[in-house]
This record gives sequence, structure tokens and C-alpha cells, in this order.
Amino acid sequence: MSQQPIVEAAGLFKVFDDFWMRATARAVDGIDFEIRPNEIFGLLGPNGSGKSTTIKMILGLLRKSKGRLSVFGRDPGDVSVKARIGYLPEESYMYRFLNPIETLDYYGKLFGIGRTIRRRRTLELLEMVGLEGASHRAVGEFSKGMSRRLGIAQALINDPEFLILDEPTSGLDPIGTRQVKDLLLDLGRRGKTILLSSHLLADVEDVCDRMVVLYGGKIRASGTTDELLCDTNRTMICLPRLKAETIKKIDELVRLEEGTAIERVEAPRQRLEELFVQIVERARVEQTSTSGALQGGKTAAFLLGEQAVEKESAAGDRLITALEQQQPAKAVVAQAAREPIAAKPAKDAVLDELLSPKAAPTRAVLTPTTSTPTGSPSVKATVDRSVIDDLLEKPPEPRE
Repeated sequence: MSQQPIVEAAGLFKVFDDFWMRATARAVDGIDFEIRPNEIFGLLGPNGSGKSTTIKMILGLLRKSKGRLSVFGRDPGDVSVKARIGYLPEESYMYRFLNPIETLDYYGKLFGIGRTIRRRRTLELLEMVGLEGASHRAVGEFSKGMSRRLGIAQALINDPEFLILDEPTSGLDPIGTRQVKDLLLDLGRRGKTILLSSHLLADVEDVCDRMVVLYGGKIRASGTTDELLCDTNRTMICLPRLKAETIKKIDELVRLEEGTAIERVEAPRQRLEELFVQIVERARVEQTSTSGALQGGKTAAFLLGEQAVEKESAAGDRLITALEQQQPAKAVVAQAAREPIAAKPAKDAVLDELLSPKAAPTRAVLTPTTSTPTGSPSVKATVDRSVIDDLLEKPPEPRE
């Protein structure tokens, strides 16, 4: 039984009108496509081909003019699907006076993520995108590439099921570009569904399973990477370096058997991206200092499915919230006890000690009301009952 598509579009149109309701631009012109679960889907095309408009309709930011469009089987405007989506827009708009830690904490609050989980995810994401060394700098001081790295972290803070990236490598250096592609491959292996929109064809070629090519709002080509890129008119044979005499003999054999000739003989070239990465890696090993973004670390643990610690952290967050709001702690503890919790970390020992029942001295408090001779408002005096009990137990002293 096939799974339901994450996104399904049929006969999708988007026409922009002016004030007089006259059509001014047909941005999307009757496209049909679907994004299947657990795949990386590429949306290609030059500027103005309708990529960003399609993405905004999937997000519910624009309403379609005609056709059918569903996300997780629901209308894109349904609020319930928003928490399952992570989005990186074409331009990263951040609060310039916040630092990266405050920025990710803010977006985590919007998704209702608990305090402890937000803190852990923030640190993991900043390490992953190489911004842990700039975590206390204001975002307004960042270069475009560093802001882009922070935008990628923001899109992942809620551990989304469906990740939409609009030009994710725009402004990134080759190291950041390679890291983003490796991250997408990691997330794809984990089972995430990703929509990648870009006009940088090399980025899409390296990571996408299927893709569509847009031009003028229409789909001009679609299929898997192999289907679109395979050249069926040529045959390539890779061998270790051959002698000139051997190549001549092969050419004679090809002429005799196939009636054609070898078109070109050349040594394979290394890709410029690979050379650049090697140079930077050598400099990093030599511990050369830099004031920019660092090479990113490993993929954040919560993105790889390590959720056990987050469950118990969520229970701790509810307890802290209840204490701050002066709610009965017993109800919160009972709710936390009903949840499956993995091994307790050592730092929760203090919390357990605070919650353990202890014999506390019971004191009755009297609040008699006294009035001043001047008729001023009465003042409540708090009296410790234990002092009164002590006085009552002592026998009266004899008068001389």
C-alpha cells in the first residue's frame, strides 16, 4: 500500500491581479507534481520561473487561484500542519539585536518547545552550523553567509517532518555549501521529506532523488536525477592511465567493430569544490585562526532521532513551570510519572531531592488585627504560635 504524498498538486494556478482585478502575471500555470514521503525533491528553474510562488502556496502564505493543493492531506491554510514544517526563506530575516542563542530560543518558544529541550537543541544546532564561536554576537554583525547558517538552524529547531529550503546555499562559502548538502543527505537517510528549491544545479544534482524543472510557470521536465541526466548517446569507460599505443589499438578496434572513433581522450579532473575543501581542511588541521564561521560539527543529536533525553526534559520543564506559577507540584509529578522516562541524568537528583517528602514543622499562624490610637487603618501582625505555646506551658513565677 503506497503512502499518501506529503504534497500533492494538480492543475495548480496562481495569477496575480492588480487593483482592478486585471491579471498582471501568471506565476504558476497549471502544474502537477507530488512530493512523496522520505524523499529529497528538487524544484529547479531560473529566477521568475514560479519556484518561490509555489513554495508560498504550499506554506499557505499565498492562496491558489485555481487547482488542487494539499499538504499532509490537508489544506495548506490549516494551522495544524504548521508545526510539522520547517522553512528557510530565500532571504534570512532575523532580529539584528539578538544573538544566535536568543534567536533560536525565541523560535523554539513559538513552537511551544520546553526550556530544557530548547537549550539543548540550540547548542547542538549552533555547533552543527559552525556558529558556536559567535553565539554571543549580535546577528546584525553577521555576514550573509553566517546569517544563512543561522537561518538553517532556525528551520530545524522544531525537528520538522517536512523541510522546505529556498536557496539554502545562497551566500555560503564552499565549506558551508558542502556541509548543507551533507546535512540534507543525513536527514534524507533518517526519513525526512525535503523540498529543495535552487537555481544552483550542482547542489540539486548531488542530493535530490526527483526533481521538476520550471520555466514560465510551467513544468518543462520532471523525473529522477538519473532519468534526466543520463546521456544515452554516449558510452564512458574509465580505466587507469593507458599508453598511447594501447589507446591507438582501442581506436582501431572501435572503428572496425562499431564504425566510429574515440571522440576524446583526457585525464579526469578533480572538482573545484573538492580541491577547495581539501585546502581549507589542511588549514584547519594546522590550526590557522579565523574570525568567520567555523566548519560545522556533526548533525544535531535530536535530528538523528535521539529523543529519550528530551522526553524526561519535557517532564522537568512542566514541573519548573508549575513551581514558577505556584501550582501544586504533586499533580505535575504524577503526570510526569505516567510518562515513559529513560535513565535519569545526574543533574535531576537535586530536583528529586526537592520533591521528596520531608517532615516539616507545622506552625499555626495568628493574624490578629490591631488598631492605632490615631484611628489609622488596622495592621495585621503575624505571630508565631510556638512562642505562645511556650509561654502557656511555663508556670507563673511567684510575686515577691
